[in-house]
Amino acid sequence: MDIFKTWLVERCIAHRGLHNEIYPENSLGAFENAIKNGYPIELDVHLISDGTIVVFHDDILSRMTKKDGYVKNLTKENLGDYNLLNTKYTIPTIEEVLKLVNGQVPILIEIKNTSKVGDLESKLLKILNSYNGEFAIQSFNPFVIKWFKDNAPNILRGQLAGFFKGEKMPFIQKFALKRMLLNKKSKPDFIAYDARNVPNRFVKKYDNLPLLVWCVKSQEEYMKVVKYCDNIIFENFEPKI
Repeated sequence: MDIFKTWLVERCIAHRGLHNEIYPENSLGAFENAIKNGYPIELDVHLISDGTIVVFHDDILSRMTKKDGYVKNLTKENLGDYNLLNTKYTIPTIEEVLKLVNGQVPILIEIKNTSKVGDLESKLLKILNSYNGEFAIQSFNPFVIKWFKDNAPNILRGQLAGFFKGEKMPFIQKFALKRMLLNKKSKPDFIAYDARNVPNRFVKKYDNLPLLVWCVKSQEEYMKVVKYCDNIIFENFEPKI
């Protein structure tokens, strides 16, 4: 398979769905909107306390639900109590999202895991094994990427990276992720790098792999980065070639 001829390169990807003031990010509404407009979907997954995998970006609930707490402490039973940005939409499970999408557009799944690798990944793999649509996974955590290389090498996997300027992160972690130093072990199929930090010498080392950039937020920004990358993950506008 020539990955440069797949949807990962050929179709701009909607960041957390095609969200707007009506459809919150990572909501079933935002995913329906992306499907309606023909965009592949990027989304985020977390493992919560009862072993359910939910689609949500932040570790903390407050920004999207206006309620205190950590997403990891939720249970499937109380997901309906957390409305997204005062809309009718609540935090969906990955099963609900896959049922909705049903292969209509591809899905790029970002795995949010900063702890021990294996539990979330194995549960997700079991679910994905019965899904018939196109998908790929990505993560900032290179050990997540390595887990998929070792356990499901047929699944396309991407290493997320960036300069992480101003973010609270141990220096050595920032140093390694910026340079993607563990790529030799995890062997990603593509790179997804912070659009604010391209071009750079670290991504040029991997010019044999597709380079996606995130998160492009305007047509102007798109025109600046398009010559340096193979595809974009976008939000707050619809890219025009």
